[in-house]
Amino acid sequence: MSGEGYELSDVDRLTVGTQGPTGQRVFYLQARAGAEVVTVKLEKQQVGALARYLGEVLADLPDVGALPGELELEEPIEPRFVVGVLGVSYDDATDRVVLVAQEASAGGEDADDDPDASVLRVTATREQVAALAIRGTALVEAGRPPCPLCGYPLDPAGHVCPKTNGHRAPRL
Repeated sequence: MSGEGYELSDVDRLTVGTQGPTGQRVFYLQARAGAEVVTVKLEKQQVGALARYLGEVLADLPDVGALPGELELEEPIEPRFVVGVLGVSYDDATDRVVLVAQEASAGGEDADDDPDASVLRVTATREQVAALAIRGTALVEAGRPPCPLCGYPLDPAGHVCPKTNGHRAPRL
């Protein structure tokens, strides 16, 4: 592991995005502060959970102002690491949301206990975080629908559902 630390305070831009066709998309979180752009790779479920949680955090804060408009990923998209753990907090003193993404542990041990894991720490406005939550939700919902039994994505031809021990393939 690289053990890099990326600290982007008061980012100019914060977004999530994907590359690839539906069913094979790769999800990314990207932040820019000045000339520095940091991109990390996420799982679809992490994007969905982050978007939901950010919505809950924002619900307890004052209303947001105008949301940023341009949220496409910036090229080149070269992830610094794969995210294992995400954390969110709100700093009352600065009126900023703090997002921390920690690298997934390659050795299988708990990522919180890995001193060599890379970490991205982003400080963003409530408006930037609201736009991130809305975009994240839209990206997740634009994918394949979840199986009503197990929650895994359904392919057009169905899938081998662990809840049915593979005896029937739920259809779209």
